[in-house]
Amino acid sequence: MDEKQPSARLARETTRENPWPLSRLLDNLDRYIDRIDATWVEAQVIEYNQRPGNRMSFFKAKDLEADMSMQVKAFGGVIAAAGSAMQAGARVVMRVKPDFYTKIGDLALMAAEIHPAGVGGLLEQLERLKQQLAAEGLFSREHKKPLPFLPRRVGLICGHQARAEADVIENATRRWPLVEFEIREVAVQGDRCAPEVAAAIGELDAIAEVDVIVVTRGGGAFEDLLGFSDEQVVRAAFAAVTPVVSAVGHEEDTPLLDWVADFRASTPTDAAKRIVPDLEAELELMERGRQKMRSFVSSRIESGLEWLAALRTRPVMQNPAASLEERRRDIEHGTEALRLRVGAILARYRQELVSSRATLTAISPRATLERGYTVLRLPNKTLVTDAAAVKKGDLLEAVLARGSLVASVVGTNQGRKEAN
Repeated sequence: MDEKQPSARLARETTRENPWPLSRLLDNLDRYIDRIDATWVEAQVIEYNQRPGNRMSFFKAKDLEADMSMQVKAFGGVIAAAGSAMQAGARVVMRVKPDFYTKIGDLALMAAEIHPAGVGGLLEQLERLKQQLAAEGLFSREHKKPLPFLPRRVGLICGHQARAEADVIENATRRWPLVEFEIREVAVQGDRCAPEVAAAIGELDAIAEVDVIVVTRGGGAFEDLLGFSDEQVVRAAFAAVTPVVSAVGHEEDTPLLDWVADFRASTPTDAAKRIVPDLEAELELMERGRQKMRSFVSSRIESGLEWLAALRTRPVMQNPAASLEERRRDIEHGTEALRLRVGAILARYRQELVSSRATLTAISPRATLERGYTVLRLPNKTLVTDAAAVKKGDLLEAVLARGSLVASVVGTNQGRKEAN
């Protein structure tokens, strides 16, 4: 029996006598196909039947010109994100990678992204991005910053030697000759547009002397302006502390930068009119202000002179002492009235005093003495009110109405006390 030959290492080394197993060929095909990078392709959707609830969906993608088609599969999330793009006959752009199913030798494309193709598809993508950014609040009016009245320096983002650059500089300089510019020339269309514009916004925003940033380019086809609707440009404008003016395209062009910008200019020329004041208009305004001030001051002076003249014609100004005389008479009348009032009060009090004195005199001890009574006092000035308080031989002082005398007790008569 012949010894078994070793298996061929390469496909070209196989023979009829030494073939590969089919599984080895399929495995090699699988490894080879797996090394192929993901690719963006454009095709037409055919034979697509929506199956809600299925984890994986299948359809055929047909070349737009050649009579070629291939099976495509995608997870439900990819199909849902595609939206209206997923319908029979629709043109789509897909990011796909070949997928080989070794069990049955089936080759298909696995789609990771599906988007509508053409302008319509781009519009739909932009609308979805617009709704997403609006939901995040990037377009809210509360985030809009006011433009400075007179910027120290204007940051200008534009194409290389573009007409839009000249429009902004010429019109702004004509309005305000001293205006200064910090210019960043970038790609204004194509793949480099979005990253360069976003980087330029960030760079100018970091310069303290730049008080406003103008992003501008002239008109163009819808596809040419797509860079100014890129998400990184929109987010860079939103993050800028410096006010941003969007002056991209013409009046009818509305890239997403217009929505997030603090001010949207219809054209580059319009942007120049918005970022700096008009010197001639400001000088004219100042002259009108000066004239208005002169008129106001003259009017106030004339009014003051008229008031002063009227004041001079008043009687008090003709005879200043007249008003003082009137006040003097008022004081004299008041003084006399006060004197009479005080006199009446004093007379009443004097009468009351006389009456009180008469009453006091009538009830005083002296009045009693005047009627012939005498007050007896011991040598220590103690009043004698009881005969028992003295004895024979005591000396007493007798106080009379006028004067006093000294008496000696020769005897006492102690009578019974009268009842009250």
